[in-house]
Amino acid sequence: MPYDPTIYLGAAAHYLNGRPPYSAELAATLQRELHLDGRGRLLDVGCGPGVLTIDLAGLFDEAIGLDPDADMLKVAARRAEQHQLTNVSWIRALAAEIPRLELGSLRLVTFGQSFQWTDRERVAEAVYDLLEPGAAMACIAHEVQGRPTPPGPDHPTIPHDQIGTLVDCYLGARRRAGQGYSNPQPDRYEDAIARTRFGRPRTVHAPGRPDIVRDIDSIVDGIYSMSWSAPHLFGDQRAQFEVELRTLLRQHSPEGLFWDWPGDTAVVIATKPT
Repeated sequence: MPYDPTIYLGAAAHYLNGRPPYSAELAATLQRELHLDGRGRLLDVGCGPGVLTIDLAGLFDEAIGLDPDADMLKVAARRAEQHQLTNVSWIRALAAEIPRLELGSLRLVTFGQSFQWTDRERVAEAVYDLLEPGAAMACIAHEVQGRPTPPGPDHPTIPHDQIGTLVDCYLGARRRAGQGYSNPQPDRYEDAIARTRFGRPRTVHAPGRPDIVRDIDSIVDGIYSMSWSAPHLFGDQRAQFEVELRTLLRQHSPEGLFWDWPGDTAVVIATKPT
């Protein structure tokens, strides 16, 4: 699919504070499920500000974050320096360009909520060619549906439905994506991968964090971190939108704190045969 460089325009500054973290056990789950032993190389596709790249770098000799958004990569590089990581590098490129990047052999390729932006089967086939025998690709995302909701802290939950209605009032009911509109994939990650040489993948879950408490600033950042509500989409109405959003949130929680349950972390694993 053609790449639109405005999909996440202005979102990089809001991403880290606005997105809930993956499971605290994600790295351990990958290490156990894939028998990672500190060797090999990681490629994190659509890495954004390097959330997965940085969290998983310690499990490999080398970690590479790949993303087409320059602002996201600047944030990622700055965070890697803050963590004093010396085995991480960054590449500005599209997933579709993987076959001609001369990346070498890989032990794991991850997609953190990014696989849907790619030509899925074609990209999965390109990843297959780069993986060592027995290595894997993993699509990682939050999953709420069908997962048991744990008891949480004594704060209201985020009023997602009301926020969505407010965004629709400003941007329309059809979700935006850059200069156009979002076109959801017709089926799941698992179905797309099953049509490749990988065959049917398996899914494991790492337990989500039950104690995430977010303030109003974090929730506002979360809205601006999404492709369908990136800052530039609001144009000169952004200030008014934010006033209404903050008012809505304050009405639901006078103290300005919310419990966020993003679900467990689902890991769809496709392994290349040995």
